[in-house]
Amino acid sequence: MRDFYPEEMFRRRWLEDLWREVSLASGLLEYDGPILEHLELFTAKSGQEIAEQLFSLTDRAGRGLAIRPEITPTLARMVNERAASLPKPIRWFSIARLCRGEQPQRGRLREFFQWNIDILGADSPVADAEAILVAIDLLRRVGLGSEDVVVRISSRALLGALLEQAGFSPKQINMAYRLLDKRGKMPDVVFQALVQKEVTDVECREALERIASYRTLEEIQSQSGITDRIRVAAQELAEVFNILQTFGVAEYCRFDIGIVRGLAYYTGTVFEIFDRAGQFRAIGGGGRFDDLLKALGGPSMPAVGFGMGDVVLMELLAEKGLLPQIHQSCDFYVVDIDPSLFGAALGMVASLRSAGKSAQFSYKRASLVKQLKLAANSGAKYCVILGEETTDGGLVTVKNMANGKQVRLELKRFLADPGQVVE
Repeated sequence: MRDFYPEEMFRRRWLEDLWREVSLASGLLEYDGPILEHLELFTAKSGQEIAEQLFSLTDRAGRGLAIRPEITPTLARMVNERAASLPKPIRWFSIARLCRGEQPQRGRLREFFQWNIDILGADSPVADAEAILVAIDLLRRVGLGSEDVVVRISSRALLGALLEQAGFSPKQINMAYRLLDKRGKMPDVVFQALVQKEVTDVECREALERIASYRTLEEIQSQSGITDRIRVAAQELAEVFNILQTFGVAEYCRFDIGIVRGLAYYTGTVFEIFDRAGQFRAIGGGGRFDDLLKALGGPSMPAVGFGMGDVVLMELLAEKGLLPQIHQSCDFYVVDIDPSLFGAALGMVASLRSAGKSAQFSYKRASLVKQLKLAANSGAKYCVILGEETTDGGLVTVKNMANGKQVRLELKRFLADPGQVVE
């Protein structure tokens, strides 16, 4: 689990704020759910193997619970509960704290924060493309260009149709999915050895290697004798790429038949985001999961979405020098020239805060020069100085910390409306 010292917390909040801004700009609504869910909610979606990848417990009532390793099942449960009354399409996002009981390693920690956006109730390829667009919008906001990152896009439906034509049984297709999902995560020689071990049929092995060698959609579409399933799936994916071109983000995207996504519930378009240099794990990924809500007891509803974690993205931004530096700021710093005015300073601080302004002060009495230095270090926009003019004439001096200009104002008028300060 993770500690967040002020600098890390500042950067975490910075990223969360950007996630939220991009989501709201895209017209998405925010949701959240409990950090504990029924264990069966995850095993029903991803299989029993996920039980080894999360933190689970049995409560006093004997129920199997789990700290959520992802939030998509929670989304499905919540939508299923109100499916009939929710206006379609459902366009939601979340910023969730998640935990996985795995061995910590670079880019993969036991505790992480993940931004999820999902569009449910829309089967149009426009929804697939928009999900990718939202992810790219965030990448652009943090300073990553198409020379830095790439969205590698494929289709589970297309890959499944290619494998089916090659003679793979449904069981063998699932095995091929698992193999291809591991392809980019290990050296090529190790992957080839794994294929040799898992695919004992020579013809199937050759077919898998041929399919894995495709580099463009056009290469697949130009093949003679392809089935209608292949043709339709390829056309659907081509339409997604056409829409991404219209959105103006095509330079971020490329076709990659090897993108599968490890979770079994994906049904169509799938994508993962990587740094161009290939130094890091996937920054994020997602795809279409049209059958998930029905599998969890709800109605049949098309859906597409993605998740983007904080860990890999922060590592990449640190590598690129794009992380913000922590800085303090406040509206006013209140200074008292004479210790006898300390009570008045405290009263002013309270009044400013009540007026909705941020205000700080020094606990220890110090010289004017030292207090002004403390004000500068606090990032204050203005310094309010209480001195003889305050005692004798009910006035305060307000200093603009950016340009050094000072104005003298009536104390009562200033407290009545601190926002009147003119820069």
